Amino acid sequence: MNPLVTPEWVWARKEDPKLVILDASINFQIPGEVEKDTQNIIPNSVQFDYDAVFCDPNSALPHMMPTQDRFNQKAQALGINNDSIIVVYDNSGTFASPRAWWMLRAMGHNDVFILDGGLTEWKLCQLPLAQEYAEVDQHGNFSGQLDPTFFISLATVLSKIDDDSSLTVDARSMARFKGEVAEPRAGVRSGHIPNSACLPFATLIEKHKMKTTEELSDIIKQQNYSEQKEHFIFSCGSGVTACIVLLAHYLCGFQSLSVYDGSWTEWGQGTTLPIE
Repeated sequence: MNPLVTPEWVWARKEDPKLVILDASINFQIPGEVEKDTQNIIPNSVQFDYDAVFCDPNSALPHMMPTQDRFNQKAQALGINNDSIIVVYDNSGTFASPRAWWMLRAMGHNDVFILDGGLTEWKLCQLPLAQEYAEVDQHGNFSGQLDPTFFISLATVLSKIDDDSSLTVDARSMARFKGEVAEPRAGVRSGHIPNSACLPFATLIEKHKMKTTEELSDIIKQQNYSEQKEHFIFSCGSGVTACIVLLAHYLCGFQSLSVYDGSWTEWGQGTTLPIE
């Protein structure tokens, strides 16, 4: 099932009581994203904040996937039900929303979609805008079960370095991957995880939308991935743009996909971890 939907698709379902629209916009700037619109939101949406709410508050790393109990509690507080039809979007295109989509998929919720192009595309379609989030009048009954293979740990990635059936794909720029430029976060080394490949997320996006499946397939084929690879792990700076590259593989029919949640922020801080 293609998780990408258009503004018209969302607007046609605006009266459906099962529809939940989540604004997954993030505060920090991702290199390559279009300018954020911090003034407007899509009507009847609620905020899906994975910097401060849908995260692990006990982790020093940014926006780590929360525990199953915390996720369920916070989702219920937003009025999300087990039968909700969820659309996620962000205010700078298709940049932050794929992570929210993958988080919900990790919790076993399959009826979740990404507004391709986000708020930018919504405005281009000249659809109504709002300035305030919808009020949640009652708790939902969301009770997802976290699949631990969707977001994996440093230890798991380390164990896969020499596994020929697995490949870690880095979504950062080639300059960062090769260690030619300093990392934006202080105290984080430059370089990449040994035996990993680089597929910059920016190559998969056209302005504010994902490229077509045909274009994505051609780009991925050019990476010369071995047909023996059974498991793909996606990494980036802090686990956000990794989900864009994961989404591209998902759209092209790849299976057994995981996100290294700590990504380079964690790996680059580990002074004893191997780097190339």
